Amino acid sequence: MLPQLTELKGAALDFLFPRFCVGCGKEGDFICKSCQATLSQITSPVCPKCGRPQSNELLCSSCFNWEAKIDGIRSAFRFDGVIRKAIHEFKYKNLRAITTDLAQLLNMYLLENPIPGEILIPVPLHHRRLRERGYNQSTMLAKELAKIAGLSVNEHSLIRKSYNLPQAKTGNVEERKQNVSGVFVCVDEDLHDKKVLLIDDVATAGATLNACASALKTAGAMSVWGLTLAREI
Repeated sequence: MLPQLTELKGAALDFLFPRFCVGCGKEGDFICKSCQATLSQITSPVCPKCGRPQSNELLCSSCFNWEAKIDGIRSAFRFDGVIRKAIHEFKYKNLRAITTDLAQLLNMYLLENPIPGEILIPVPLHHRRLRERGYNQSTMLAKELAKIAGLSVNEHSLIRKSYNLPQAKTGNVEERKQNVSGVFVCVDEDLHDKKVLLIDDVATAGATLNACASALKTAGAMSVWGLTLAREI
């Protein structure tokens, strides 16, 4: 009876709070099939480190001299169009109900592009920003993806100890790196010898994901990869 009750509950919620596509406004899904078809997928070849699409699989010029701690970053889509609107609604307009749809897109990407990882860790917010926003979109994504993909999630070991300027408000790549330098710390040894998959909504320069990876590897993580819904190109 439990699956049937869950199905009935979902139908009731859809009736009371109908879903509208963030792209075209059509009722039915948060991202309708037509708008899904317009999403700009990132496919090979990409830079093996930052995951930026390019004409070959060699390190891009930005990563050539980057002494990164993260093993690699991969993103499902370019940060434009419908996926940009979806992430904006999710992150800033309290559209938490879209979490499952976005996690399913991430899972589809993982199935087609396997990445080493046995435990999911969301990029944490500082507790002050968490109070301001009310939720961490990366945590919600990680939890939903963990359920879909059959992986475990750890949302407590990695913390953001400093209330720094949002990365979107910084300037160039060096400023982004400096802005998150030493910001994250891993507070226990639960991740020792573990293969970690960091989850976030958008990758830009990769500075935040790399800072997280540095803290996790200091705590003994075997490998750390980043997975985001989208990346700025």
